[in-house]
Amino acid sequence: MKQMDGELTSVFDHIDQNRDRSVDRLLDYLRHPSISAHDIGIREVAERLSSLLTDIGLEVSTVTTPGHPVVVARWDGAPGKPVVLLYGHYDVQPPEPLELWTTPPFEPSIRDKRIFARGVADNKGQHLAQILAVEAHLKVHGRLPCNVVFVLEGEEEVGSPHMAAFVRDHRAMLKADLAVTADGQMHASGRPNLKFGSRGVLSFELRVRHATRDVHSGNFGGVVPNPLWTLVHLLATMKSPQGDITIEGFHDAVVPPTAEELDAAARLPLDLEAFKRSLGLQRLDEPADRPFYERLSFHPTFTLNGLHGGYGGPGTKTVLPHQATAKCDVRLVAAQDPADILAKIKAHVARHAPDVDVICNDLGMYPSKTPMSTPMAQPIQRAILSAYGIEPLLYPTGFGSLPGYVFTDILGIPAFVVNYANADAANHAPNENMTLDCFHNGIRCGAAILHELGL
Repeated sequence: MKQMDGELTSVFDHIDQNRDRSVDRLLDYLRHPSISAHDIGIREVAERLSSLLTDIGLEVSTVTTPGHPVVVARWDGAPGKPVVLLYGHYDVQPPEPLELWTTPPFEPSIRDKRIFARGVADNKGQHLAQILAVEAHLKVHGRLPCNVVFVLEGEEEVGSPHMAAFVRDHRAMLKADLAVTADGQMHASGRPNLKFGSRGVLSFELRVRHATRDVHSGNFGGVVPNPLWTLVHLLATMKSPQGDITIEGFHDAVVPPTAEELDAAARLPLDLEAFKRSLGLQRLDEPADRPFYERLSFHPTFTLNGLHGGYGGPGTKTVLPHQATAKCDVRLVAAQDPADILAKIKAHVARHAPDVDVICNDLGMYPSKTPMSTPMAQPIQRAILSAYGIEPLLYPTGFGSLPGYVFTDILGIPAFVVNYANADAANHAPNENMTLDCFHNGIRCGAAILHELGL
């Protein structure tokens, strides 16, 4: 153990000595846009990743899909040791609105000990930290403590529509004992996290058209049906004022949390009044008595992203609109199936408002769940403690959505999420940022994970 601890210490020393060079490499990476929604720079960045991973000594394949390529890199030089699959995504969100950026989104700048650029926290800085952790072990010792397979996709920001098929078709290439994703943000206290899953997501639209054109509300009001009222009445049948989702069968597949998961959620730190002040809130959403982290971990949601129709400009326009749209998403928990939920939404709409169309072009992501008692969690917890000097907070599941289900449900391996970015990273927003310390500590954590898995 002392020898192995000494090996990790020398790797940490190497990481510390190369801190400035690592930052320079991240800045260079961030200068290359890779916007999946617009198909900008994707293949060029995939090629850069392939070259980087080849240069550090991994066997690399760039695998085409019906969408954007997946970069896969393996190192299998530790027979008898576990194989860890390290997932990340090289695509980024569109940078708009550009006018709200202090500096251009693809011209990274350092201010107040933070790097500001699109993609720095989500996810280029985090998976580059994993890559540099692998490189550090290889530079110092000429080998890795365990075996590694990187899976870096280019479509996460558009819902990972081809990941499931990719994983099914390349099981042999992706053979591993566990998966670790570096994504997301630290707790607001600055403490690192270990998450045991993520919620799924399904996005859809409700569309209704009655007349062929807008009409005068005086001449036709009370005669021509109003599509906005049609949607309002429909939506009122889908969620109650008490916060209950009332779509028939919506909760049928939900797996209740275990006592261990409930206890973990209850132990997560929370300053509720500070949270409400930060967003100018007077209250939380209904139901009011539901514990904060239980809401985010164990309960599905139904969110109205936008309600559109009619006139919204200045002054008054007495118009009766002819069409309206509601954009919606639902977050899913284990073991809800997006296809099943979509079918239930369509059946509900057909019963309550048959003239409304349900439009869904993508079945989204399944939820993912790894038991908190899995033995593979222990080395990751030890690694986080080694890197940060503090025990991680344990989350039964993350609150957002990641394609972790392709590892748990298709490959059948435990999957974990570690968070290397600061809590105020502003992912998906202008002035996305990552502190220099978070990036540096992420490299250390990645190195410690490899070390602990190899013991």
